[in-house]
Amino acid sequence: MALDYRLRVSFTPLHEFISSLHTYLCRKSYKKIDLSMEWVETTQERLSPELRSMLDNTEVNGDWRFIYLLALVCPDSTSPEELVTWIEGHSVGELYELLSQYGNEFPAQMEAFRTHAVQLLTAWNEEYFRQLDPEILRLLHAEVARRTEMLTQLSPEDFVDDTTNGMLFTPIPGLEELILVPQYHFQPLNVIWHFGKVTLCHYAARVYMDQPGELSPHHYRVLRTIGEKSRMKILRYLHHGPQPFTEIVRHLKISKGITHDHIGKLRSAGFIHAHVEGEVTTHYSLRLKAVRQIDEILYRYITTMSQ
Repeated sequence: MALDYRLRVSFTPLHEFISSLHTYLCRKSYKKIDLSMEWVETTQERLSPELRSMLDNTEVNGDWRFIYLLALVCPDSTSPEELVTWIEGHSVGELYELLSQYGNEFPAQMEAFRTHAVQLLTAWNEEYFRQLDPEILRLLHAEVARRTEMLTQLSPEDFVDDTTNGMLFTPIPGLEELILVPQYHFQPLNVIWHFGKVTLCHYAARVYMDQPGELSPHHYRVLRTIGEKSRMKILRYLHHGPQPFTEIVRHLKISKGITHDHIGKLRSAGFIHAHVEGEVTTHYSLRLKAVRQIDEILYRYITTMSQ
């Protein structure tokens, strides 16, 4: 399937700043992220009661997605401080005008949204992000350099698949650009927002703080994921062709919740493609590339560790 939109890989510290805050706010994802509950608990200990209260009352909802859009449209912004200054420098009417270029949805109360966004972003930057290990940002910059070089070597379709570990973005009317942004905090999950002419995908960069002599968290996840009967049934079922979620549920004859959990684990490990239109996953298909890599992962681990 040929892509008829532009493709770009992008990263600034501002991106990871937003990603780190998103990770903290996604309470239902704490058990799914590589940083685990330990990161959440350690982070909470560092935060003031005022910020913890503000975070507890902030939901990842329709308004939250506009934080991502503001970071996207803010010109030449690379830091949280620049984003906050830029938001404060625009009136409510100017923000409406800027956001209208990316769709006809807006925060229900723009003035309240603007005030809350400035307070939240400022506090998170001061109490968390400024103390972030600079090695994380260095690894993400290196990831962009590596991916940018790969973009000249692979077809656009293969590049998107390899970079996002199995996301396939269907061209839809009005879509002009797909922006891929590597993220550290929310690994192995992806964050996808569609803003009319732009789809923004923060993908799991699979970069980790050094763990000498060990498999990466991603490789452990690959090996763990296939050791479950229902997930193996899903892979075998998808070998016959792409299927929507409802058909996978019908085939397994188990609950939607359990099926969704199995699919989430298969997606995080890269065993299945997620076919996305805008922000909606329409169906799934088998990603044979990941299946074929299992032998390579095991062989490399065993032979390296035996030296």
